[in-house]
Amino acid sequence: MAPKTIARIIDRTDPAAQQLIGIDRVSAEKRLLDGDTEAVRAIEGSFALVARDGERVCLARSLDRPLRYFLAKEVAGPMLVVADRIDAIREVLEAEGYGTQFHPSYTRMVPAHHVVTLRLIGCPDPNPHYERFFDPPRATLAEDLDQAGDRYVGALVQTIDQWLDAVPANEPLGVLFSGGIDSGAVLLATYHRLLAKGQSPARLKAFTLSVDGDGSLAQPGPDLVQARDFLQRTNLEMLGEAISVEPDAVDPLAAVAVIEDYKPLDVECAAVALALARGIRARYPDWQYLIDGDGGDENLKDYPIEENNELTIRSVVSNSMLYQEGWGVGAIKHSLTYSGGQSRGCVRSWAPLRTCGFSGFSPLTRPAVVEAAEAIPFDALTQGDHAKLYSLKGEVVRRGIQQHLDTEMPIYPKRRFQHGAAAEATIDGRFSGDEERYRSHFTRLHRS
Repeated sequence: MAPKTIARIIDRTDPAAQQLIGIDRVSAEKRLLDGDTEAVRAIEGSFALVARDGERVCLARSLDRPLRYFLAKEVAGPMLVVADRIDAIREVLEAEGYGTQFHPSYTRMVPAHHVVTLRLIGCPDPNPHYERFFDPPRATLAEDLDQAGDRYVGALVQTIDQWLDAVPANEPLGVLFSGGIDSGAVLLATYHRLLAKGQSPARLKAFTLSVDGDGSLAQPGPDLVQARDFLQRTNLEMLGEAISVEPDAVDPLAAVAVIEDYKPLDVECAAVALALARGIRARYPDWQYLIDGDGGDENLKDYPIEENNELTIRSVVSNSMLYQEGWGVGAIKHSLTYSGGQSRGCVRSWAPLRTCGFSGFSPLTRPAVVEAAEAIPFDALTQGDHAKLYSLKGEVVRRGIQQHLDTEMPIYPKRRFQHGAAAEATIDGRFSGDEERYRSHFTRLHRS
């Protein structure tokens, strides 16, 4: 018997959520089908695309958002369900009478930077074909921090400039701001590009979360103290706005449901992102556009290697986009259900903002910025020294901001988002760090 082709595609992605720049959705989908990876790489913006040509279905997404699929079996042939959420896939299958086929581990994540092609398909289902459309060259720059900063921040400024051109000029803009290197660079670049375009910076706010004992700001979190110092030192105090919440607003189990994942660091980051997003939404019911610094740690390899016994500094500096993609689609450790690296972890920012009705933007995840980071000769600059690697990010960004924006940017010690939102005593006990607890909760959410 000849294999049956896909009889139906049920696409539950939201066309209104596409943030394509300079190209419409139909043209972008045609690029997937044409098989020209350079043309796909040239697609600007944030997207999750599904395109069909007869028995061939192609899927691709940007690094900052998820795209999932599930192949269900029905009499007429396989049915393909595509959505950005696992629970959306389950709802479709139950509505179609195929709920018994569902399990969250059977869903598949489209890995970032790849076109996934499904061809049809008998039984058992064959593996999809992955074709990389983004493969930036590594270590092409000289061992020069000024040159690295110029390239990296230049790409960030250009990316923000493109986004500002695509956003309605009358809409307010919010930066999720901690005063750290990434959100600081994003805030400064956005502010300066607004001025360069002759637009009022009054449309810009820097939102900082503070988890207080009583929500009064009497005990501001470390990020709020840092953010205020940053704004004072850059003469931008007028942009700052604190979003104060009580500790109960930071709920890691609610975050598990929102991001549909259980990795502790992503869950905890999402929990504070969700508290911040809900706080902004409660204060500003009509606000739409938010921009963040997610992706900066991945780009400049600023995670503590000592906390991950699977990593060495050699593996971090020698593997292309390790923090963005994990070990890669061909590796044994690669998760078909989740992908790897930030390709998996993108939900920590995307899902909380989406859940609260915001249109989020993470410029540091854009290919032009990632490519600029990959061009930095990390191995030569660090020589196997952890301390040199961890100091590199601040130096690169500080120098780039000085060159492009003529601003002396304050640099503070690294602190994770979830650790800066509150004093340790205030939030003590909210995060267990226990993956099994989060995994068990996720499993209960999908138990029939």
